[in-house]
Amino acid sequence: MPAVIPRLAITTGEPAGIGPDLCLALAGCAAQAELVLIGDPALLKARALELGHRVDLPAYQPETPPQAGRVCVECVELAAKVVSGQPDPANARYVLQTLDRAIHGCLNGEFQALVTAPVHKAVINDAGIPFTGHTEYLAEKCHAAQVVMMLAAPGLRVALATTHLPLARVAAAITAQGLEAVIRCLHHDLQDKFDIPRPRILVAGLNPHAGEGGHLGTEERDIIQPVVEKLRSEGLQLTGPLPADTLFTPPLLAEADAVLAMYHDQGLPVLKYLGFGRAVNITLGLPFVRTSVDHGTALDKAGTGEADGGSLNAAIRCAIDMIS
Repeated sequence: MPAVIPRLAITTGEPAGIGPDLCLALAGCAAQAELVLIGDPALLKARALELGHRVDLPAYQPETPPQAGRVCVECVELAAKVVSGQPDPANARYVLQTLDRAIHGCLNGEFQALVTAPVHKAVINDAGIPFTGHTEYLAEKCHAAQVVMMLAAPGLRVALATTHLPLARVAAAITAQGLEAVIRCLHHDLQDKFDIPRPRILVAGLNPHAGEGGHLGTEERDIIQPVVEKLRSEGLQLTGPLPADTLFTPPLLAEADAVLAMYHDQGLPVLKYLGFGRAVNITLGLPFVRTSVDHGTALDKAGTGEADGGSLNAAIRCAIDMIS
């Protein structure tokens, strides 16, 4: 248990999805932190009635010292009525307002970490608001020089050199300067936020067979390998570039603290197969701790009582551990 009880901001996510359901389930939890749900209390009350739950969530009182296990609500009002399972672009700005409130509180020290429920990217874009994802939005709002998306499950951490890009744009996005910045950020935060003195990182290649000596692509030879060698000469423990189809094998993973995949669907299917529902999405490189669930809004499960809170609970535990 931390010496000082931390206060975590929990954004409730897409209002028509399972985010409110998962947040309601936190009431009465035994978390060694105070959890401040950021969203509309009327939405949470309506969803509780829909689920047949009786939940008393008091209003957040910032002047009151944090109390372990207390769950309260900081009000951000919806723009339109919510029907479970039916997202409305009219509420897109509400979703971003909950994030903005949480980010502001983290930057000024009011909250010690941010934990996010899932949002619906397409609905936000349908409202005419360019939005790629939490990772990119947080980087912009925090003016972070470099952020890295990393997912962690029991026994495996996978970070990404590129995040939410169409596959056709991935190769051009992998540059020596960008890759070096990602590896330095990953190395630093494994030390700083995970207490790993000398992180061991496996670096994946981009192409099949890591380029097959240039016959299946030259990114490994021209970009990835030189960056790995440069940073290895500075003392970073890097192995690669390795073929992705054999990288995720027990002998290699047993000697690693993290894997750096070149793109989203190169590394995350393996991690989610291993730990879906228990994995945590972590944004490295921010001036505060941010964790999230490993799943989407599950619109078909909103208001049904079928939502599984395992990943949100894991994200909260991870945030508390990283603070500690």
